Amino acid sequence: GKDYNIIFRTSSGSAPPAQVKAFADTWKWSSDSERLYRDVVEKGGGLAERLRGLRQFLRESDVMAYLCMMAPRLVELRRVLKPNGSIYLHCDPSSSHYLKLLMDGVFGAGCFRNEIIWRYRRWPTKARRFQRMHDVLFFYTKSGSDGHTFNQLYDALAESTLKTWGTKKQAAVFDGEGNRLRSSNTDVDSDGAKMSDVWDIKIIAPVSKERTGFPTQKPEALLERIISASSKEGDVVLDPFCGCGTAVAAAERLKRRWLGIDVTHLAINLIKHRLVAAGSGKFRVVGEPTTVDGAAELAQNDPYQFQWWALGLVGARPSEQKKGADRGIDGQIFFHDDERSGATKQILISVKAGGTGAAHVRDLRGVLERDGAEIGVLISMKEPTQAMVVEASKAGFYESPWGSHPRLQLLTVDELLNGKSIDYPGPRQSNLTIKRTLRKTKPSENLYLPGLANAGQNDNDAEASRKRTAG
Repeated sequence: GKDYNIIFRTSSGSAPPAQVKAFADTWKWSSDSERLYRDVVEKGGGLAERLRGLRQFLRESDVMAYLCMMAPRLVELRRVLKPNGSIYLHCDPSSSHYLKLLMDGVFGAGCFRNEIIWRYRRWPTKARRFQRMHDVLFFYTKSGSDGHTFNQLYDALAESTLKTWGTKKQAAVFDGEGNRLRSSNTDVDSDGAKMSDVWDIKIIAPVSKERTGFPTQKPEALLERIISASSKEGDVVLDPFCGCGTAVAAAERLKRRWLGIDVTHLAINLIKHRLVAAGSGKFRVVGEPTTVDGAAELAQNDPYQFQWWALGLVGARPSEQKKGADRGIDGQIFFHDDERSGATKQILISVKAGGTGAAHVRDLRGVLERDGAEIGVLISMKEPTQAMVVEASKAGFYESPWGSHPRLQLLTVDELLNGKSIDYPGPRQSNLTIKRTLRKTKPSENLYLPGLANAGQNDNDAEASRKRTAG
């Protein structure tokens, strides 16, 4: 029931948050919902029975539309899961009871392992009820047997326990009337107490270095715990709704292979930044445009996705969107070239998918002067006209310890795809250099960040499986 916004701040952190809608988690019953419902029900089986029963109760509601979207995706996730694999489904208490019925229908009630309570603390809200301070994770396996991978995790023993018993535990035997017959001391597992299904893991603090600004970001500690428990080094981790890539980052750090899927270029760009910042450059992106024709198709189908994708080509982030005002820019890059003052300087970026002219260059130059930015960049699909080139030259140069840099730069998508970048001062560690596979891909394809194999498939079957599940 929410429209999620991704929040950015300036590098100083002092500016009010800017908001760009990342995705909507709002579901309405529609013809698509009806189609998904019929597809599941007509196949029969336990899932069909549960979905029919839920519709009798929920009718054509928003929640029912959401469940109809989830049902076929859960079926596909079970299909690609290895025989010794596990799946964790995160949700909040508002829909967890419905989702558990779906999980039972897809995986079987015998494959249910745990309902994990993720408990956390946050600022209280005004409500006539107890404060909501937990989410739910359902843990299921592919098989009902004990053949799934599971690495026992432990909670540290309390200081009071260690002080009283050390590494010993006392075992007592009583008779039927409650009289102690005997007692003995035995060794405690040196790793601590076996972990329970209630996990106390802090949410990400607003000032944490881990925070990306993505609205549904989970703590890395949560994903590390899940991945550590249910996989081994070299195993494949799949996150089919990967958002800002917390599961991907955790899997990379824990030496697992991984795949992450998301539908927005904004999310994919965040993940690429996150991986590069962590020192990992060994990944590829499948599904984003690699040619001018692919970029044009994306621009026609979804201008905002095109805009976010284009900003990703130069390592920029979406600009602050002040409510009720169009600042005339789409993205920003911050840089520092003055060690003495430490002043933060900025590049303003405008992305144009359609026709462009000298007026757009003049507008960008005006925004540059208004905002006191050092450099402006116009990214366009088409080659700039001679009048645009002349207009850009009037802005002059920005001088830095690294030399002279044109204050107004005109770049085409074709130039960016072929390796050209923005000319600005200093080492550009935040800029991305991504090697793209030169093949035509439809921008409507899901976006993958693959490791070496598809989750639950042999390496040779990975591409075939990807094609079956794309979209």
